[in-house]
Amino acid sequence: MKTLLLSPLPSPPFAPPKTTHAPLSPSPHALSSSAVTPSSPSTAVVIGAGLSGLAAATHLASASVPFVLLEASDAVGGRVRTDSLNGFLLDRGFQIFLTAYPEARRLLHYPSLRLRQFYPGALVFHDGRLHRVADPFRLPLSGLASLLNPIGSIPDKLLVGLARLAAASRTDADLLSAPETTIAQRLGAAGFSPSIVERFLRPFLAGIFFDPDLATSSRLFDFIFKCLALGDNTLPSAGIGAIPEQLAARLPPGSLRLRSRVAAVDPGGASVTLECGEVVSADLGVIVAVEQPEAERLVAQFLPPRKDKTGAIRSTVCLYFSADRAPVTEPILILNGSGEGIVNNMFFASNVVPSYAPEGKTLVSVSLVGAFPERSDDELAAEVVRELAGWFRPQDVGAWRHLRTYRIGFAQPDQTPPTNLTAREPRVGAGLYLCGDHWSSATFDGALVSGRKAAEALLRDRGMVQA
Repeated sequence: MKTLLLSPLPSPPFAPPKTTHAPLSPSPHALSSSAVTPSSPSTAVVIGAGLSGLAAATHLASASVPFVLLEASDAVGGRVRTDSLNGFLLDRGFQIFLTAYPEARRLLHYPSLRLRQFYPGALVFHDGRLHRVADPFRLPLSGLASLLNPIGSIPDKLLVGLARLAAASRTDADLLSAPETTIAQRLGAAGFSPSIVERFLRPFLAGIFFDPDLATSSRLFDFIFKCLALGDNTLPSAGIGAIPEQLAARLPPGSLRLRSRVAAVDPGGASVTLECGEVVSADLGVIVAVEQPEAERLVAQFLPPRKDKTGAIRSTVCLYFSADRAPVTEPILILNGSGEGIVNNMFFASNVVPSYAPEGKTLVSVSLVGAFPERSDDELAAEVVRELAGWFRPQDVGAWRHLRTYRIGFAQPDQTPPTNLTAREPRVGAGLYLCGDHWSSATFDGALVSGRKAAEALLRDRGMVQA
């Protein structure tokens, strides 16, 4: 998968932030809803300070367009946030940042994030033990050794390399608009055997798309494979929340308002109404940059109906534990290739980023795919411990202390075929624009691209840039 050193990156179009912020600390550029300054006569409004909203706001700021960014919660990031708990950094759900995301490379300043890399490969639990699958392009000797393990046949592993090379040779636009099928059908047509699908590809891809059925669009499979081929799997040293914090630090003072939940959007894009009753004017237009369920609440009349409002919802549960030591010392992802149990993937987060745990402690991150509404947090934690006691020494796992469980009911939008991942128009009404991972590809990069496109559409409509 990844090398252990970052490749040189092009200079970003924006200067890095001069200050850094702890995870979840309110931005110094934010105003609470109780300390409001009047909007200027010509102002845009961006709703939602997740990645797409922050990207839209950043592009408006670079064009010197006045705007206010309204966020319902107490910090920026949306689903991309990090909590601090007794010296541990807990990302809200299993998330990995791919350095090859093209929009992220243009927009973010990577050195300031102090990215730490995962091992280029994975360990797969199968038949009672862990088997190493190494990236032969990054670690040739380990890759050769992987050829003989039971995680797929030698032809399977050659097919993985061919799929990687084929994806890396095509443009992003081509990959995201190519003829599509489901990932499962794509893997079958490519000739992958059931053994490598069930033992490696299914848990690996389910951890990315929260879709164990692999019903997600094959376009996203190819795009992610390209990013895996060209970049590194990483985490920022201050947690995944450092990514939105970096974008927020670039916003003009007073442009971000936290704890400002929007109750209604004027269909003509002239204003928004907050839950407190305040009306915020939007002479330049409104960009709705919230996740799909919230967009359906605010601007349902402009959205196509969901293909399936229940069956295709992507949910995940992430559990964190504190341990005195890690039974695996490498910064490596561990996949459940046994076909049994509730754990999909796990890793020792402080092996990847030592700052994720206080000195002398190890942070364990365990991910499940699905919502598990019938089980309590304590029940899930106990079942995870019982299951992982079969992967590692039972006496070690039995001593782990449960820290916190995150249930992400809406982790990603439905992106089963047919999809429209590149050409969707951000303008949905006069003065009204839509962006987010449900309006693009369900990736970090898709959210950033979607936010930029919404800002560009607003600027064009207002004659602030050439069409």
